[in-house]
Amino acid sequence: MTAAPLAPQPQPHPHPAPTAIAAATTGLSKVYGSGEARVVALDGVDIAFREGEFTAIMGPSGCGKSTLMHCAAGLDSFTSGSVRIGTTELGTLADEQLTRLRRDRIGFVFQAFNLLPTLSALENITLPLTIAGRKPDRQWLDHVVAMTGLADRLGHRPGQLSGGQQQRVAVARALVSRPAIIFGDEPTGNLDSRAGAEVLGFLRDSVRELRQTVVMVTHDPVAAAHADRVVFLSDGRLVDEMTRPTSDRVLDRMKAFEARSRTT
Repeated sequence: MTAAPLAPQPQPHPHPAPTAIAAATTGLSKVYGSGEARVVALDGVDIAFREGEFTAIMGPSGCGKSTLMHCAAGLDSFTSGSVRIGTTELGTLADEQLTRLRRDRIGFVFQAFNLLPTLSALENITLPLTIAGRKPDRQWLDHVVAMTGLADRLGHRPGQLSGGQQQRVAVARALVSRPAIIFGDEPTGNLDSRAGAEVLGFLRDSVRELRQTVVMVTHDPVAAAHADRVVFLSDGRLVDEMTRPTSDRVLDRMKAFEARSRTT
């Protein structure tokens, strides 16, 4: 009996150094409650996500990494500071404007696939454009479908697809409107290692081939190793950053944070 092949390891994909800023936060703070119940989820976070770059956000449970992503993506309000998508300041937008910005300029990939069970894979992929009253660019749609390997699954409904295939549909849906930035919240959390590696590979390819900007929250050092850089949060603050990460280096850094937290 032959051993099952190992899941593919992320390979470096050199590309021109990005310069423009796709999204940024300045002095970003998020506080829940007041008095004795007051919890500071984010404490003055300054961070920029450069165009054409894949950034992973890591840190221990409760450190604020999902809160940072939700605030940066316009999914949650913030207490103070600023959030920008490109040059647009989210704090100045009315609810309708913020909804339109999320629809037109931001892509989302979550741990739960968030597909509509009554729609085909193709209908789920093009749903954001349908809602916006826009027709898909057929050439771009075909390219995204080919890149995610879904050409022979477009007529299937989510219940007829594996978990990995469903998440590939979610990735294609995030890419199809050509967003300025894609945010992923534990996008491989519900997948086995092989399916997770495939989805991460598609996100990696979207950065390399499409010059997409991707920001991903993860707790998994193997997932983080697909990124160009990893930023680390602790107690709502940015405490470290790593470029050209490997899973071993990320794991060592996380262990160091945990050891430090036990001694303080």
